[in-house]
Amino acid sequence: MRGMADGSIDAIVTDPPYGLSFMGKRWDYDVPSTEIWTECMRVLKPGGHLLAFAGTRTQHRMAVRIEDAGFEIRDMIAWVYGSGFPKSHNGPWGGTALKPALEPITVARKPLAGTVEANWREHGTGALNTEDCGIGAKFSEGGRWPANLIHDGSDEVLEAFPLSPGQQGDLRGHSRDRMSRGIYGDMGAARDAIARADGGSAARFFYCAKATNADRDAGLEGFNKSAAGMASNTSGQHLTRRDEGYQVATRANHHPTVKPTDLMRYLCRLVTPAGGLVLDPFMGSGSTGKAAVLEGFQFIGIELDPDYAAIAEARIRAVQPGLALGDIA
Repeated sequence: MRGMADGSIDAIVTDPPYGLSFMGKRWDYDVPSTEIWTECMRVLKPGGHLLAFAGTRTQHRMAVRIEDAGFEIRDMIAWVYGSGFPKSHNGPWGGTALKPALEPITVARKPLAGTVEANWREHGTGALNTEDCGIGAKFSEGGRWPANLIHDGSDEVLEAFPLSPGQQGDLRGHSRDRMSRGIYGDMGAARDAIARADGGSAARFFYCAKATNADRDAGLEGFNKSAAGMASNTSGQHLTRRDEGYQVATRANHHPTVKPTDLMRYLCRLVTPAGGLVLDPFMGSGSTGKAAVLEGFQFIGIELDPDYAAIAEARIRAVQPGLALGDIA
């Protein structure tokens, strides 16, 4: 990043080390330093957003260092998933850990240059793309306002939500003459507004990122398959599972913390202006880059491990066949 120009990046979407010493990996001994986040802020345009995944045990350290670098902490998105098993020391006393079911995503923003509108007109940044990230559809076409909760669509997660008939009213022809914005207080006194006709699990009010088993290995047909390193609660391969006879399938993409492409597409779309440039300073196996390219964004990825960098290049090349060698550093 030190070789990159000031204010040259529209958004940063990254899955950095969580500081858990995961599987003894040296790169996961600590969360990224304040100095790294300071460089991230330098290369971002004013009002540019940073989305950074974290672990539940170290989210506080991640957020504080991001804030100490000068970012505004705007929110935290909870990504809820159904897979995973606690690494618990069990005995007559009970257990020592809860089942992992979510990962927090810090939502931070580089300070604005003036007002939100002035910053947006000058740099194209400063606001979230709530229109194209409406839940169920574009917001102007009846989609619900994006929430700070995302789930993986698994049966286990869906069962945790109650059944809920349509609640948000259609205010057209009433006091506000438009669709409800789906936020607290928007209905006002319009108690006779027409309720939505949908129904089902309340999980439909939140974004659902569905992962597929083929997602992580797409474009890696010529790579050797291995089970090494695959123990993440989010990768689809869980060495921590206790099911009798459970076997970890071998994968060409053996990175331990692969995120679903659909999830990363949604996050990139949420914080990046049309045609913008996304940076991932902890690229890993390239999920952010693959997602950014599929969304029509430009992408810069930084990765120290040559094996992971090769996997990332192949995965991104699979969705952008014209990618030339050397375009990913």
